Amino acid sequence: MAIEEPAYKVVSTAGDYEVRHYAPMMVAQVLVDGDMDAASSKGFRLIADYIFGNNQSAQTASSAKIAMTAPVTAVPQSSKIAMTAPVTAEPQTAELDMQTANKWLIHFVMPSQYTLENIPKPKNDAVSLRQIPEKHFVVFKYSGFNTTAKIQHLTEETISWAKGKGMQIVGAPRLSRYDPPWTLPMFRRNEIMIEVAAP
Repeated sequence: MAIEEPAYKVVSTAGDYEVRHYAPMMVAQVLVDGDMDAASSKGFRLIADYIFGNNQSAQTASSAKIAMTAPVTAVPQSSKIAMTAPVTAEPQTAELDMQTANKWLIHFVMPSQYTLENIPKPKNDAVSLRQIPEKHFVVFKYSGFNTTAKIQHLTEETISWAKGKGMQIVGAPRLSRYDPPWTLPMFRRNEIMIEVAAP
């Protein structure tokens, strides 16, 4: 069964790097504490609880199931941000350390059929829905296990590559994972994403 992914166009490719232009999208997000693994696990459970029915339909008083999408994305946060402002609207330094961050924004992209008007509303106040405008990212694709040291190293390499191409970094680095934990490491699809100014 196919899982929907965010819509984007590849602007350019160089080896394992891509520059992508993402269309606007809506996300369900939570802000959680802990190291990357603990925060990712907690954030996944909170958002999964929402999409599997802990919500109220926009049309009826009942709950609704929302289709699972990919990827699950983790963004390190330097400090607590107000959940009333999209995190992507507040540029942050790209030097946020994936190894030492203890606060993370975890989000799932919602299926494209939904708008803020018709999507079921979360019953848990920890989960919020946000419309994200179009964005450009430098993306490094890889497979295998994720350790914080590996992710930090790949993030630094991706930032260096982008800067070497004259791109302006405008957002925090993020880790996107497309596969469930039981997927064999060699088949896991992971991406380091660095938001950059439009070319």
